[in-house]
Amino acid sequence: MTYTENVRLAIQSIKSNRLRTLLTALIIAIGLSALVGILTTLDAVKTSMTEAFSSMGANSFTIRNRGTGIRIGGGGKRPKPFRSIKYEDATSFKERLNAPANVAISVFASGGSTAKYGIEKTNPNVNIQGIDENGLNSQGLDLALGRNFSQKEAFSGNNLCIIGSEIKDKLFKNQDPLDKVINVGNNRLKVIGVLVTKGQSMGFSGDRTVFVPLLKAKLINSNSNPSYTITVAVPNNEQMDNVIGEATAEFRNIRKVKITEPNNFEITKSDAIAQTLFEQLSYIVIGGIAIGAITLIGASIGLMNIMLVSVTERTREIGIRKAIGANPAVIRKQFLIEAVMICLIGGAFGIFLGIAIGNLISFSMGGSFLVPWEWIMGGFALCVLVGIGSGYYPAKKASKLDPVEALRYE
Repeated sequence: MTYTENVRLAIQSIKSNRLRTLLTALIIAIGLSALVGILTTLDAVKTSMTEAFSSMGANSFTIRNRGTGIRIGGGGKRPKPFRSIKYEDATSFKERLNAPANVAISVFASGGSTAKYGIEKTNPNVNIQGIDENGLNSQGLDLALGRNFSQKEAFSGNNLCIIGSEIKDKLFKNQDPLDKVINVGNNRLKVIGVLVTKGQSMGFSGDRTVFVPLLKAKLINSNSNPSYTITVAVPNNEQMDNVIGEATAEFRNIRKVKITEPNNFEITKSDAIAQTLFEQLSYIVIGGIAIGAITLIGASIGLMNIMLVSVTERTREIGIRKAIGANPAVIRKQFLIEAVMICLIGGAFGIFLGIAIGNLISFSMGGSFLVPWEWIMGGFALCVLVGIGSGYYPAKKASKLDPVEALRYE
């Protein structure tokens, strides 16, 4: 008997037992949708993080007063914070660093502000961030309209601002925002630039941010003791270690750290943050695979039980087929193909559902649509394995039935 005939018989059997097939396929679908959904979401998270860090440049490092705080497990311990990096510390470092690198300084000034222009106003979810003339480049932000701050403006505290695209769309709609004065919190600021739409990365959205000159942020900062962030961009990766060494020595001098004392600041490479996150996400991948595997084991047991019932119900049919010349291998092949087809039906629906769930989560995080071809191929291969594993024993039992006894079965 050819595979085509076996497939045709399997389809006939599936059609004659629609409810039983549907329930079995649904169990398989739930298992695979959990597995593919989790893995698709993690792929989307990785893609979002990769885009976020690559936009800031791979050849850069950041000086902060604490670690990144990226930690999954470990008893929930937070990285030890050092004393804040002051405005004077950051500006002195920028002036004194004698290395082939661009230094950008930024600081978070306030969050939850409302921006207003005329009768229009935003929701109270606008962040104010202070930057210097290199701040936009260090964060991978581009201008759609207007211009950047000059070095003189960044350190003179002018009432200027560059706004995100979401703020521009809300306040100005079809108007030209350049040279208009808006109210952000208690501050009146003149718009000199609008950013290209960026979306959200790692929980931060430049589209809802107002960027002001660094000194202006110092004057309006809602935090009495803010800590400034220094980002150093190096022309190429070969110079990275040398520049980090020079930056460390210079900043230790500025912070008056004694030779015998450790650094009281953190230096982190931009790609090191991404690598740390990817390593931590691997544990979630293992968890997702375990959840999917457990569900699929339950589904395979259910499928085996249903196939055994099917063998019992079709004992007379098996006897007739053996009587007209079907050998045990043909019978075994028929039931195996039937089990595999049930798994593939459930698997196709489960994979589709998993991709849909994963991409919904991806969109909610500001990510893009993702089709995880590796997991799709792996999912279908898994369906075939589950079908063979679940169907082998019932198929073997069917193939060993005595044709005479089978024909007498009622």
